[in-house]
This record gives sequence, structure tokens and C-alpha cells, in this order.
Amino acid sequence: MAVGMFAFTACHNKNVTETEVGVPTTADSLKIALANQDSLLVLMNDVAEGMSQIKQMENILSSTGNLSAESRDKRQQIRNDMLVIQQTLQMRRDRLEELEKKLQNTSGNNSTMQKSIQTLKKQIADQEGTIENLRAELANANINIQRLTANVDSLNTEVANVNAAKSQVEEEAATLTNELNTCYYALGSKKELKDHKLIETGFLRKTKIMPQDFEQSYFTQADKRSLLSIDLRSKKAKVLTNQPKDSYEIVEMPNGNKVLKIVAPARFWNTSNFLIVEID
Repeated sequence: MAVGMFAFTACHNKNVTETEVGVPTTADSLKIALANQDSLLVLMNDVAEGMSQIKQMENILSSTGNLSAESRDKRQQIRNDMLVIQQTLQMRRDRLEELEKKLQNTSGNNSTMQKSIQTLKKQIADQEGTIENLRAELANANINIQRLTANVDSLNTEVANVNAAKSQVEEEAATLTNELNTCYYALGSKKELKDHKLIETGFLRKTKIMPQDFEQSYFTQADKRSLLSIDLRSKKAKVLTNQPKDSYEIVEMPNGNKVLKIVAPARFWNTSNFLIVEID
């Protein structure tokens, strides 16, 4: 009954006031207060949602390891999200200021709503400060990532250079080792050896081995490390170069041909890398 009377009185006063005076009635004030209160509740919900968004952003940036593993596109997305949140916070601040002005112009000024507005202002300011800190953290993280990437690139370059130098040294060492282990041997009759200028002979003159202009192409190239025997393809054979006699032996095969077996390779090739064998 009281509610009905209140409604009737409000309606009656409204008609009188609007017609006679032209100022807001109690009903109008209630509508404005309710609208302001609804606006304040919406803002409270928005600010609470903003806090959740910022908390989520803090969780993303809380782990440097996870951040450093993010792609460049992902980090750019985080920057964009922060910008959107920052713009939204500014919009909420503007709405609060507008609502505060409305309350100041309302005859029934609500102190509780004013306190709520001040609380929301502080929360928005705190959120803006948090976002600014997160932006700084992201920028610092990006700097660290770039520095780390530069260090990794530099290290990779150094490793590549070291590997290249190591490969070059190993290649040169292998080439030198192969050269040191290269040997040459020639098989031929006395006439053949003379024709290719590997020996010089004459009446009552000692055989001279390999004069300066000898024909090196007549020799067969081999590797000391693997050359342990030479098939002489002859029933008679004689070593003309000065390899130590106890470093090799000439053995006869079942078919009567001779084979030179090197029993002490290091000593055999110690005096010369060239071997000349006269065969018949």
C-alpha cells in the first residue's frame, strides 16, 4: 500500500512539477540514480575483467624461458594485446570521469557511489601501471633475446670458422701424410731402364741410378702403408736401388715368377722413395 501511495505521489508531483515549474521530479532523480548505478556496476565488471586480462598477461611474461622460446609473431601479438588493454583502460577512466560529473550534477549525490568511483579510479591507475611495467619487461626481454640471438650467431660463426680451420688443417695434414707415404717403383729390363733414362751403364763403368733427367712417368705410384709386395712378373730380378737387403726378400712363386716382399717398410723406404728392379 505504501509503495502504491509512493508511486502515485511521485506521479502526481511529476505532473505538477513538469507542468508548473519544469524541474526534475523525485521519480526522475530515481531513474537517473538507477542509471548511474547501472553504469557504475557495468564499469566495475569491466574493471574486474581488465584485472583478469592483465593477470593473464603477467602469467605469460612471468617465465623468461617461455618468452625466449616465443616466435617473433607471438611477441608482436603480446605487444598488440597490451596496447588494446591500455586503450581500454583509458576508455574506462573517461567513462568514470563522465559518471562522476553526472553524480555531481545530481541533487541526490550518493556518497557510496562516489567512494566506489574513487576505488575504481585507483584500480584503473594500478592496472595502467602494471601494463606499463609489463611493456617494459617485454621490451627488456626482447633486448635480451636479441642479445642472446646475436651471441648465438657470433658463437655459430666462431664454431664454423674453427671447424673450417680444423678441416683445412686436417686436409693439409692428410695431404702431407699421403705425400710422405707416396713411393714409386719401376720394373724393366736393363735396356728398358736405360731407354727411360733410369740408369746409365757403360763398359767397365758402374751403373748409375736415376740421373737428374730421369723419366719419372715410367714409375708406378703407390702407398708405402699398403704396398707390401710387388709381383715382378719375371723369373729373374735384381733390386738396383739401395734399399737395405734385410728389409725385403725376393721369393719365387709356384709358376717360377719372382715376388718382392717388403718385410720392414719403414727401413725399406728410409733411404729413398724410389725403387728400381731390373728383370729379365
